[in-house]
Amino acid sequence: MRRFDALTPAGVIAGIILIAAAIVWNSGTEGFSFFFHLPSLLIVLGGVIAALTVTFPITELKRIFTVTLQAFKHQPADMKEIVSLFIKLSEIARREGLLSLERELEKISDPFMKKGVYLAIDGVESDTITDILQAEIQSLEERHKRNRRMIEKAGDYAPAWGMLGTLIGLVLMLQELNDPAAIGPNMAIALLTTFYGVLLANLLFNPIASKLAQKTEREIFVKQAMIDGVIGVHHGQNPRVLEEQLSVYLSENDRLIPQVKEEKSDGQA
Repeated sequence: MRRFDALTPAGVIAGIILIAAAIVWNSGTEGFSFFFHLPSLLIVLGGVIAALTVTFPITELKRIFTVTLQAFKHQPADMKEIVSLFIKLSEIARREGLLSLERELEKISDPFMKKGVYLAIDGVESDTITDILQAEIQSLEERHKRNRRMIEKAGDYAPAWGMLGTLIGLVLMLQELNDPAAIGPNMAIALLTTFYGVLLANLLFNPIASKLAQKTEREIFVKQAMIDGVIGVHHGQNPRVLEEQLSVYLSENDRLIPQVKEEKSDGQA
């Protein structure tokens, strides 16, 4: 079940608050008006949108908002629960045979894991099961990478368009050196476009792209554990041996819990 990931918006808001606090600290509340300049913002945002339109086909650009929203969602995978489920499947398979796992399929909610168990029940060779599931992982990784690339490119383009806006502002300022009234607005374009470009790239685009990459890595990590679990069940591995094999995917704290319980029980005995 996907849940809202509050850390993503919290990080963005925290960054904005800290920047705003720095502005107020140095110039008071009236300093905010100096840092909002619509033409500068339009240069950066318009430039990023135009560059993305040139770079990617419309079919991919349509997904940019859906892809971005993934950074605000969290779908935790309980590795302890996954390991426990595979141990249970292993016990049933050793006791009653692989075909007996058919009645357990409806209890498996993850499609990837269900597919692996289904292939094992069908008697597919272990190497073939591994190849099929690894191909699924590679396809997922490539798909995520392609979607994430749009956000990464936006992070690359934003500072570049900020520099372009700076050049525009400097050119306009040099043309109006004889008019002191025009120097201020043109200087604002020159400096604020760079500010907006760097801010958008380093507070929004690049962090979101990095978070999406980490989510993909975590998803692949979980699916790799599922492959090992499916192959262990398929081979009729001893449940205790399978538990030891899959425990490498657990965190240190999760691995220490059984040991602590054993020590307590020994002490009580």
